[in-house]
Amino acid sequence: MTTSVTPDADIQRFQLDVSGMSCGSCAARVESTLNKVDGVRASVNFATRVATVDAPAGVGATQLCRVVTDAGYPAQLHAQQAAEPDDDPDARYARSLMVRLAVAAVLFVPLADLSVMFAVVPDTRFAGWQWVLAVLAAPIVTWAAWPFHAAALRSARHGVATMETLISIGVTAATVWSAYTMFFGTSPGVSAPDSDGILDALLGSDSIYLEVAAGVTVFILAGRYFEARAKSKAGSALRALAALGAKSVSVLLEDGSEMEIPATELKEGQRFVVRPGQTIAADGLVIDGSAAVDMSAMTGESKPVDAAPGGNVIGGTAVLDGRLTVEAAAVGADTHFAAMVRLVEEAQTQKANAQRLADRISAVFVPVVLALAVLTGVGWIAATGDVHRGVAAALAVVVIACPCALGLATPTAMMVASGRGAQLGIFLKGHQALEAIRTVDTVVFDKTGTLTTGQANVTAVVAAAGWGSAEILELAAAVESGSEHVVARAVLATLGDERRRAVSDFHAETGNGVTGTVDNVHVSVGRPAWVARGRVVPADLAAARKDGESRGETVVFVSVDDVVCGALTISDTVKDSAAGAIAALHEAGLRTMLVTGDNARTAEVIAAQVGIDEVVAEVLPEGKVEVIETLRAQGRVVAMVGDGINDGPALARADLGLAIGRGTDVAIGAADIILVRDDLGAVPLALGLARETIRTIRTNMLWAFGYNVAAIPVAMAGLLNPLIAGAAMAFSSFLVVSNSLRIRKFGSRR
Repeated sequence: MTTSVTPDADIQRFQLDVSGMSCGSCAARVESTLNKVDGVRASVNFATRVATVDAPAGVGATQLCRVVTDAGYPAQLHAQQAAEPDDDPDARYARSLMVRLAVAAVLFVPLADLSVMFAVVPDTRFAGWQWVLAVLAAPIVTWAAWPFHAAALRSARHGVATMETLISIGVTAATVWSAYTMFFGTSPGVSAPDSDGILDALLGSDSIYLEVAAGVTVFILAGRYFEARAKSKAGSALRALAALGAKSVSVLLEDGSEMEIPATELKEGQRFVVRPGQTIAADGLVIDGSAAVDMSAMTGESKPVDAAPGGNVIGGTAVLDGRLTVEAAAVGADTHFAAMVRLVEEAQTQKANAQRLADRISAVFVPVVLALAVLTGVGWIAATGDVHRGVAAALAVVVIACPCALGLATPTAMMVASGRGAQLGIFLKGHQALEAIRTVDTVVFDKTGTLTTGQANVTAVVAAAGWGSAEILELAAAVESGSEHVVARAVLATLGDERRRAVSDFHAETGNGVTGTVDNVHVSVGRPAWVARGRVVPADLAAARKDGESRGETVVFVSVDDVVCGALTISDTVKDSAAGAIAALHEAGLRTMLVTGDNARTAEVIAAQVGIDEVVAEVLPEGKVEVIETLRAQGRVVAMVGDGINDGPALARADLGLAIGRGTDVAIGAADIILVRDDLGAVPLALGLARETIRTIRTNMLWAFGYNVAAIPVAMAGLLNPLIAGAAMAFSSFLVVSNSLRIRKFGSRR
């Protein structure tokens, strides 16, 4: 069951599984029905058959399900996608279609041969030939086609028409027309009653369309079968991702023994054991043991990561060797792994603008097609008196017009893209990322933790006269203990826990530094310009700053009671993947910039190492936002890549935000795309995936629109056989889904 509370505490979010939807217009009807409930906002995705609903506190899930069910579409609370293929609803649907398709295909072959022969060469008819055709056709046009008839009847009860309506009417009309022709028409051994005008044409026609009714059923069943198979494959990446979660976990008891329990019962703070080949059940802290951990499930990278006491591990990853004892820090829905699965699910259930347009078109398309079919039939009969041609043209219009491909064009591509992205360690939060990325021309990078590893080391401690280096380090570490910044981690790692002093009145000023009270003195640690404001900086500290920055290192000052008394030089290593990623972006014609709060000299050195020419340094978080706003005012479409708290506002303000997944929750929450790999090559890869998805959606939409626009006039002109129309319509949907599946191979040769 999926239920959550949105930022508005009075609004609940539900996801509903909706069955019975067979086309985009069905989804549009369900969405419209839900949105008529007071205070409810709903979005329905036909490809995933999931309705995402924001409802006020007074509206419960049961009421929402009842509203949808009353509209003719059974609904229930959405369950997490199953890991087992047998539990995949698209796979089950495909199997049920396969049975109907097999029966229909076996009967269709002799039916088509006999029907065409009897219609074209009446002399081959024998006594009772009509019953032979009827016996062959009846199972096809009734039982095999029942899913279409049932959906059409359900829609008719609610006064709406869907794509299934077109199919059902086409099959029924062809069957009824053929029955008239066979049992009441002029044929050898059969006398037609006297009549005149249109009735003469009707009763004297040798037109037999049973092969059309059966053929349309067979072709559309085949199209729906392959479509369901393809959609099952499209969701396979998410099911595979969900399957990576641990099913059970060995909990360590107080007496040192172990007890195996379901992973869902693991509680925060419990310690559990992970052995080689097992999956880590939850995010946590390594208490004992060391091992190589396969992070590919989360990052797309095959290179293992070493885990040791004091280090963090992520649920859903696998231990390759060694034995770990882990203390659970986040379990169940709170784990990093569960959050990634939710992101993929949410991305698949959202709608792009193109899909909303398609839904609106589908909602009015079917009634228009029915009207055109009637006009076509009446027009041909009135103009030529040829009922055969009129009925054939009208049937062709009904059959060819089903806009199934239109309803699948966008959501199927989005499903495949989000699943493939998850396999590559790229998580798209939704369609907004895809729609923004096609016009991105500038990529702005943060420095620390983004271009650099974020694993900094203190390389030098310089103390002013009268102060000791050890004391300066201890005071700085005490204040930095309340921060999660890279500088803080470097200082704390250098000092060690045994020498750490207590701090009170801690305060962090984002982008500048931290302050606090240690041993009754006020200590500030941060950017030199911020710490030294209004204070005298000793010459040896100024020299240390200049020397460190010239080497591309970061320098922070330490002050005690308004006296600048120390300088810490901190070195951070550039990521190995940074230069290659920047080069790839340049090859794609994108402009790159480095925007950082660090000093200009250090920023320029780092930028030169990775190949970035434009640098904006010594800016606060609001300064990063100003840089992005300036670029946007110049007509630039900006993507921002960052990982820290001070990157959050810039990530949110940029046209596209990309957060390094190991960064802070603030950065991840503000971003549109999350990169859980440390390899910055994921940045051009993410941009490439989004562009490939947009190209696929455009191709799908072009085909879906173009197919209907071109085919309907041809059918109205009487130039399209209804049987060929049915095959073409089924092939159209299959083509759209198959085209989307190409995204599954994206990045396989990177």
